[in-house]
Amino acid sequence: MLKVEHITKKYGNKKAVDDISFTLEKGSAVGFLGPNGAGKSTTMNIITGYIAATEGKVSIDDISIDDDPISYKKKIGYLPEIPPLYLDMTLEDYLRFICAIKKIDRNYREEIDGIIEMVRLEKVRGRLLKNLSKGYRQRAGFAQALVGRPPLLILDEPTIGLDPSQIVEIRSLLNELKEDHTIFLSSHILSEVTEICDRVILLNEGKIIANDTQEALTKKQGDGNTIRLCTAWRGDEMVKSLILDIPGVQSCNMTKGVEQGMMDYIIESTEDQEVRNVICSVLIANSISIYELSTVKKSLEDIFIRLTNSSGEGTK
Repeated sequence: MLKVEHITKKYGNKKAVDDISFTLEKGSAVGFLGPNGAGKSTTMNIITGYIAATEGKVSIDDISIDDDPISYKKKIGYLPEIPPLYLDMTLEDYLRFICAIKKIDRNYREEIDGIIEMVRLEKVRGRLLKNLSKGYRQRAGFAQALVGRPPLLILDEPTIGLDPSQIVEIRSLLNELKEDHTIFLSSHILSEVTEICDRVILLNEGKIIANDTQEALTKKQGDGNTIRLCTAWRGDEMVKSLILDIPGVQSCNMTKGVEQGMMDYIIESTEDQEVRNVICSVLIANSISIYELSTVKKSLEDIFIRLTNSSGEGTK
């Protein structure tokens, strides 16, 4: 669907984006991540046509932004970090205005009614935008992005500044929207990306340093398996010694038990060595009760920090 080919953006001698390429398939939800100054907003502005690339090509469904910018932009719904609202308009008047500037062919009333219902704004359709809460204003931003039902939604920090309940509402809306739209989402809230996106693209210093599913990135970046063990207290050094004698175990560190009479351990093992079954057998053989034995999954935050630290600090 979206094809970004060898995009570079220069400001003088400085490259904000340096020869990046990627594609978004129809129906996918992709997180676009990176430190501040990595080039994310520049890339999104190039894709939306707000600024031009110095080099490279962007197209949607084989329509190039350079060859047919109007047809190209009709395929995009864009929600910037600060929603582009006219605060002295009512929500309904605002959406009617958006329909006009987007030259919607279908009946305005039908278009507006459908979008208001989709983003659950029925209660505030007649209210001035300046009188709406931040959560409702953000929903109004989603509503304008959906006018014309574009197949690609580009969302820049869609939940920034919202309270936890509002974030949950927006996240639920995104999960509904991705059934019928391709979503390209930039966010610093990585738990949000984990729940919504099928794949992540990680940018640092203007270059793509990762482009894969979280599961695949975890396998590629992990040095080994991390295991959490919770046992009955039987002499901490005894348990630790038994575990360290198991082939494949690299380290075993004790942490404070969650309850009295228990002890927690964080165990690192080599990636190609399955040691949980062996740990279980050894502890049972020594009459040590096990309350928990589980693999600790590396989070997207772990992957983000490791990759960005290894490739540089990012452009400020």
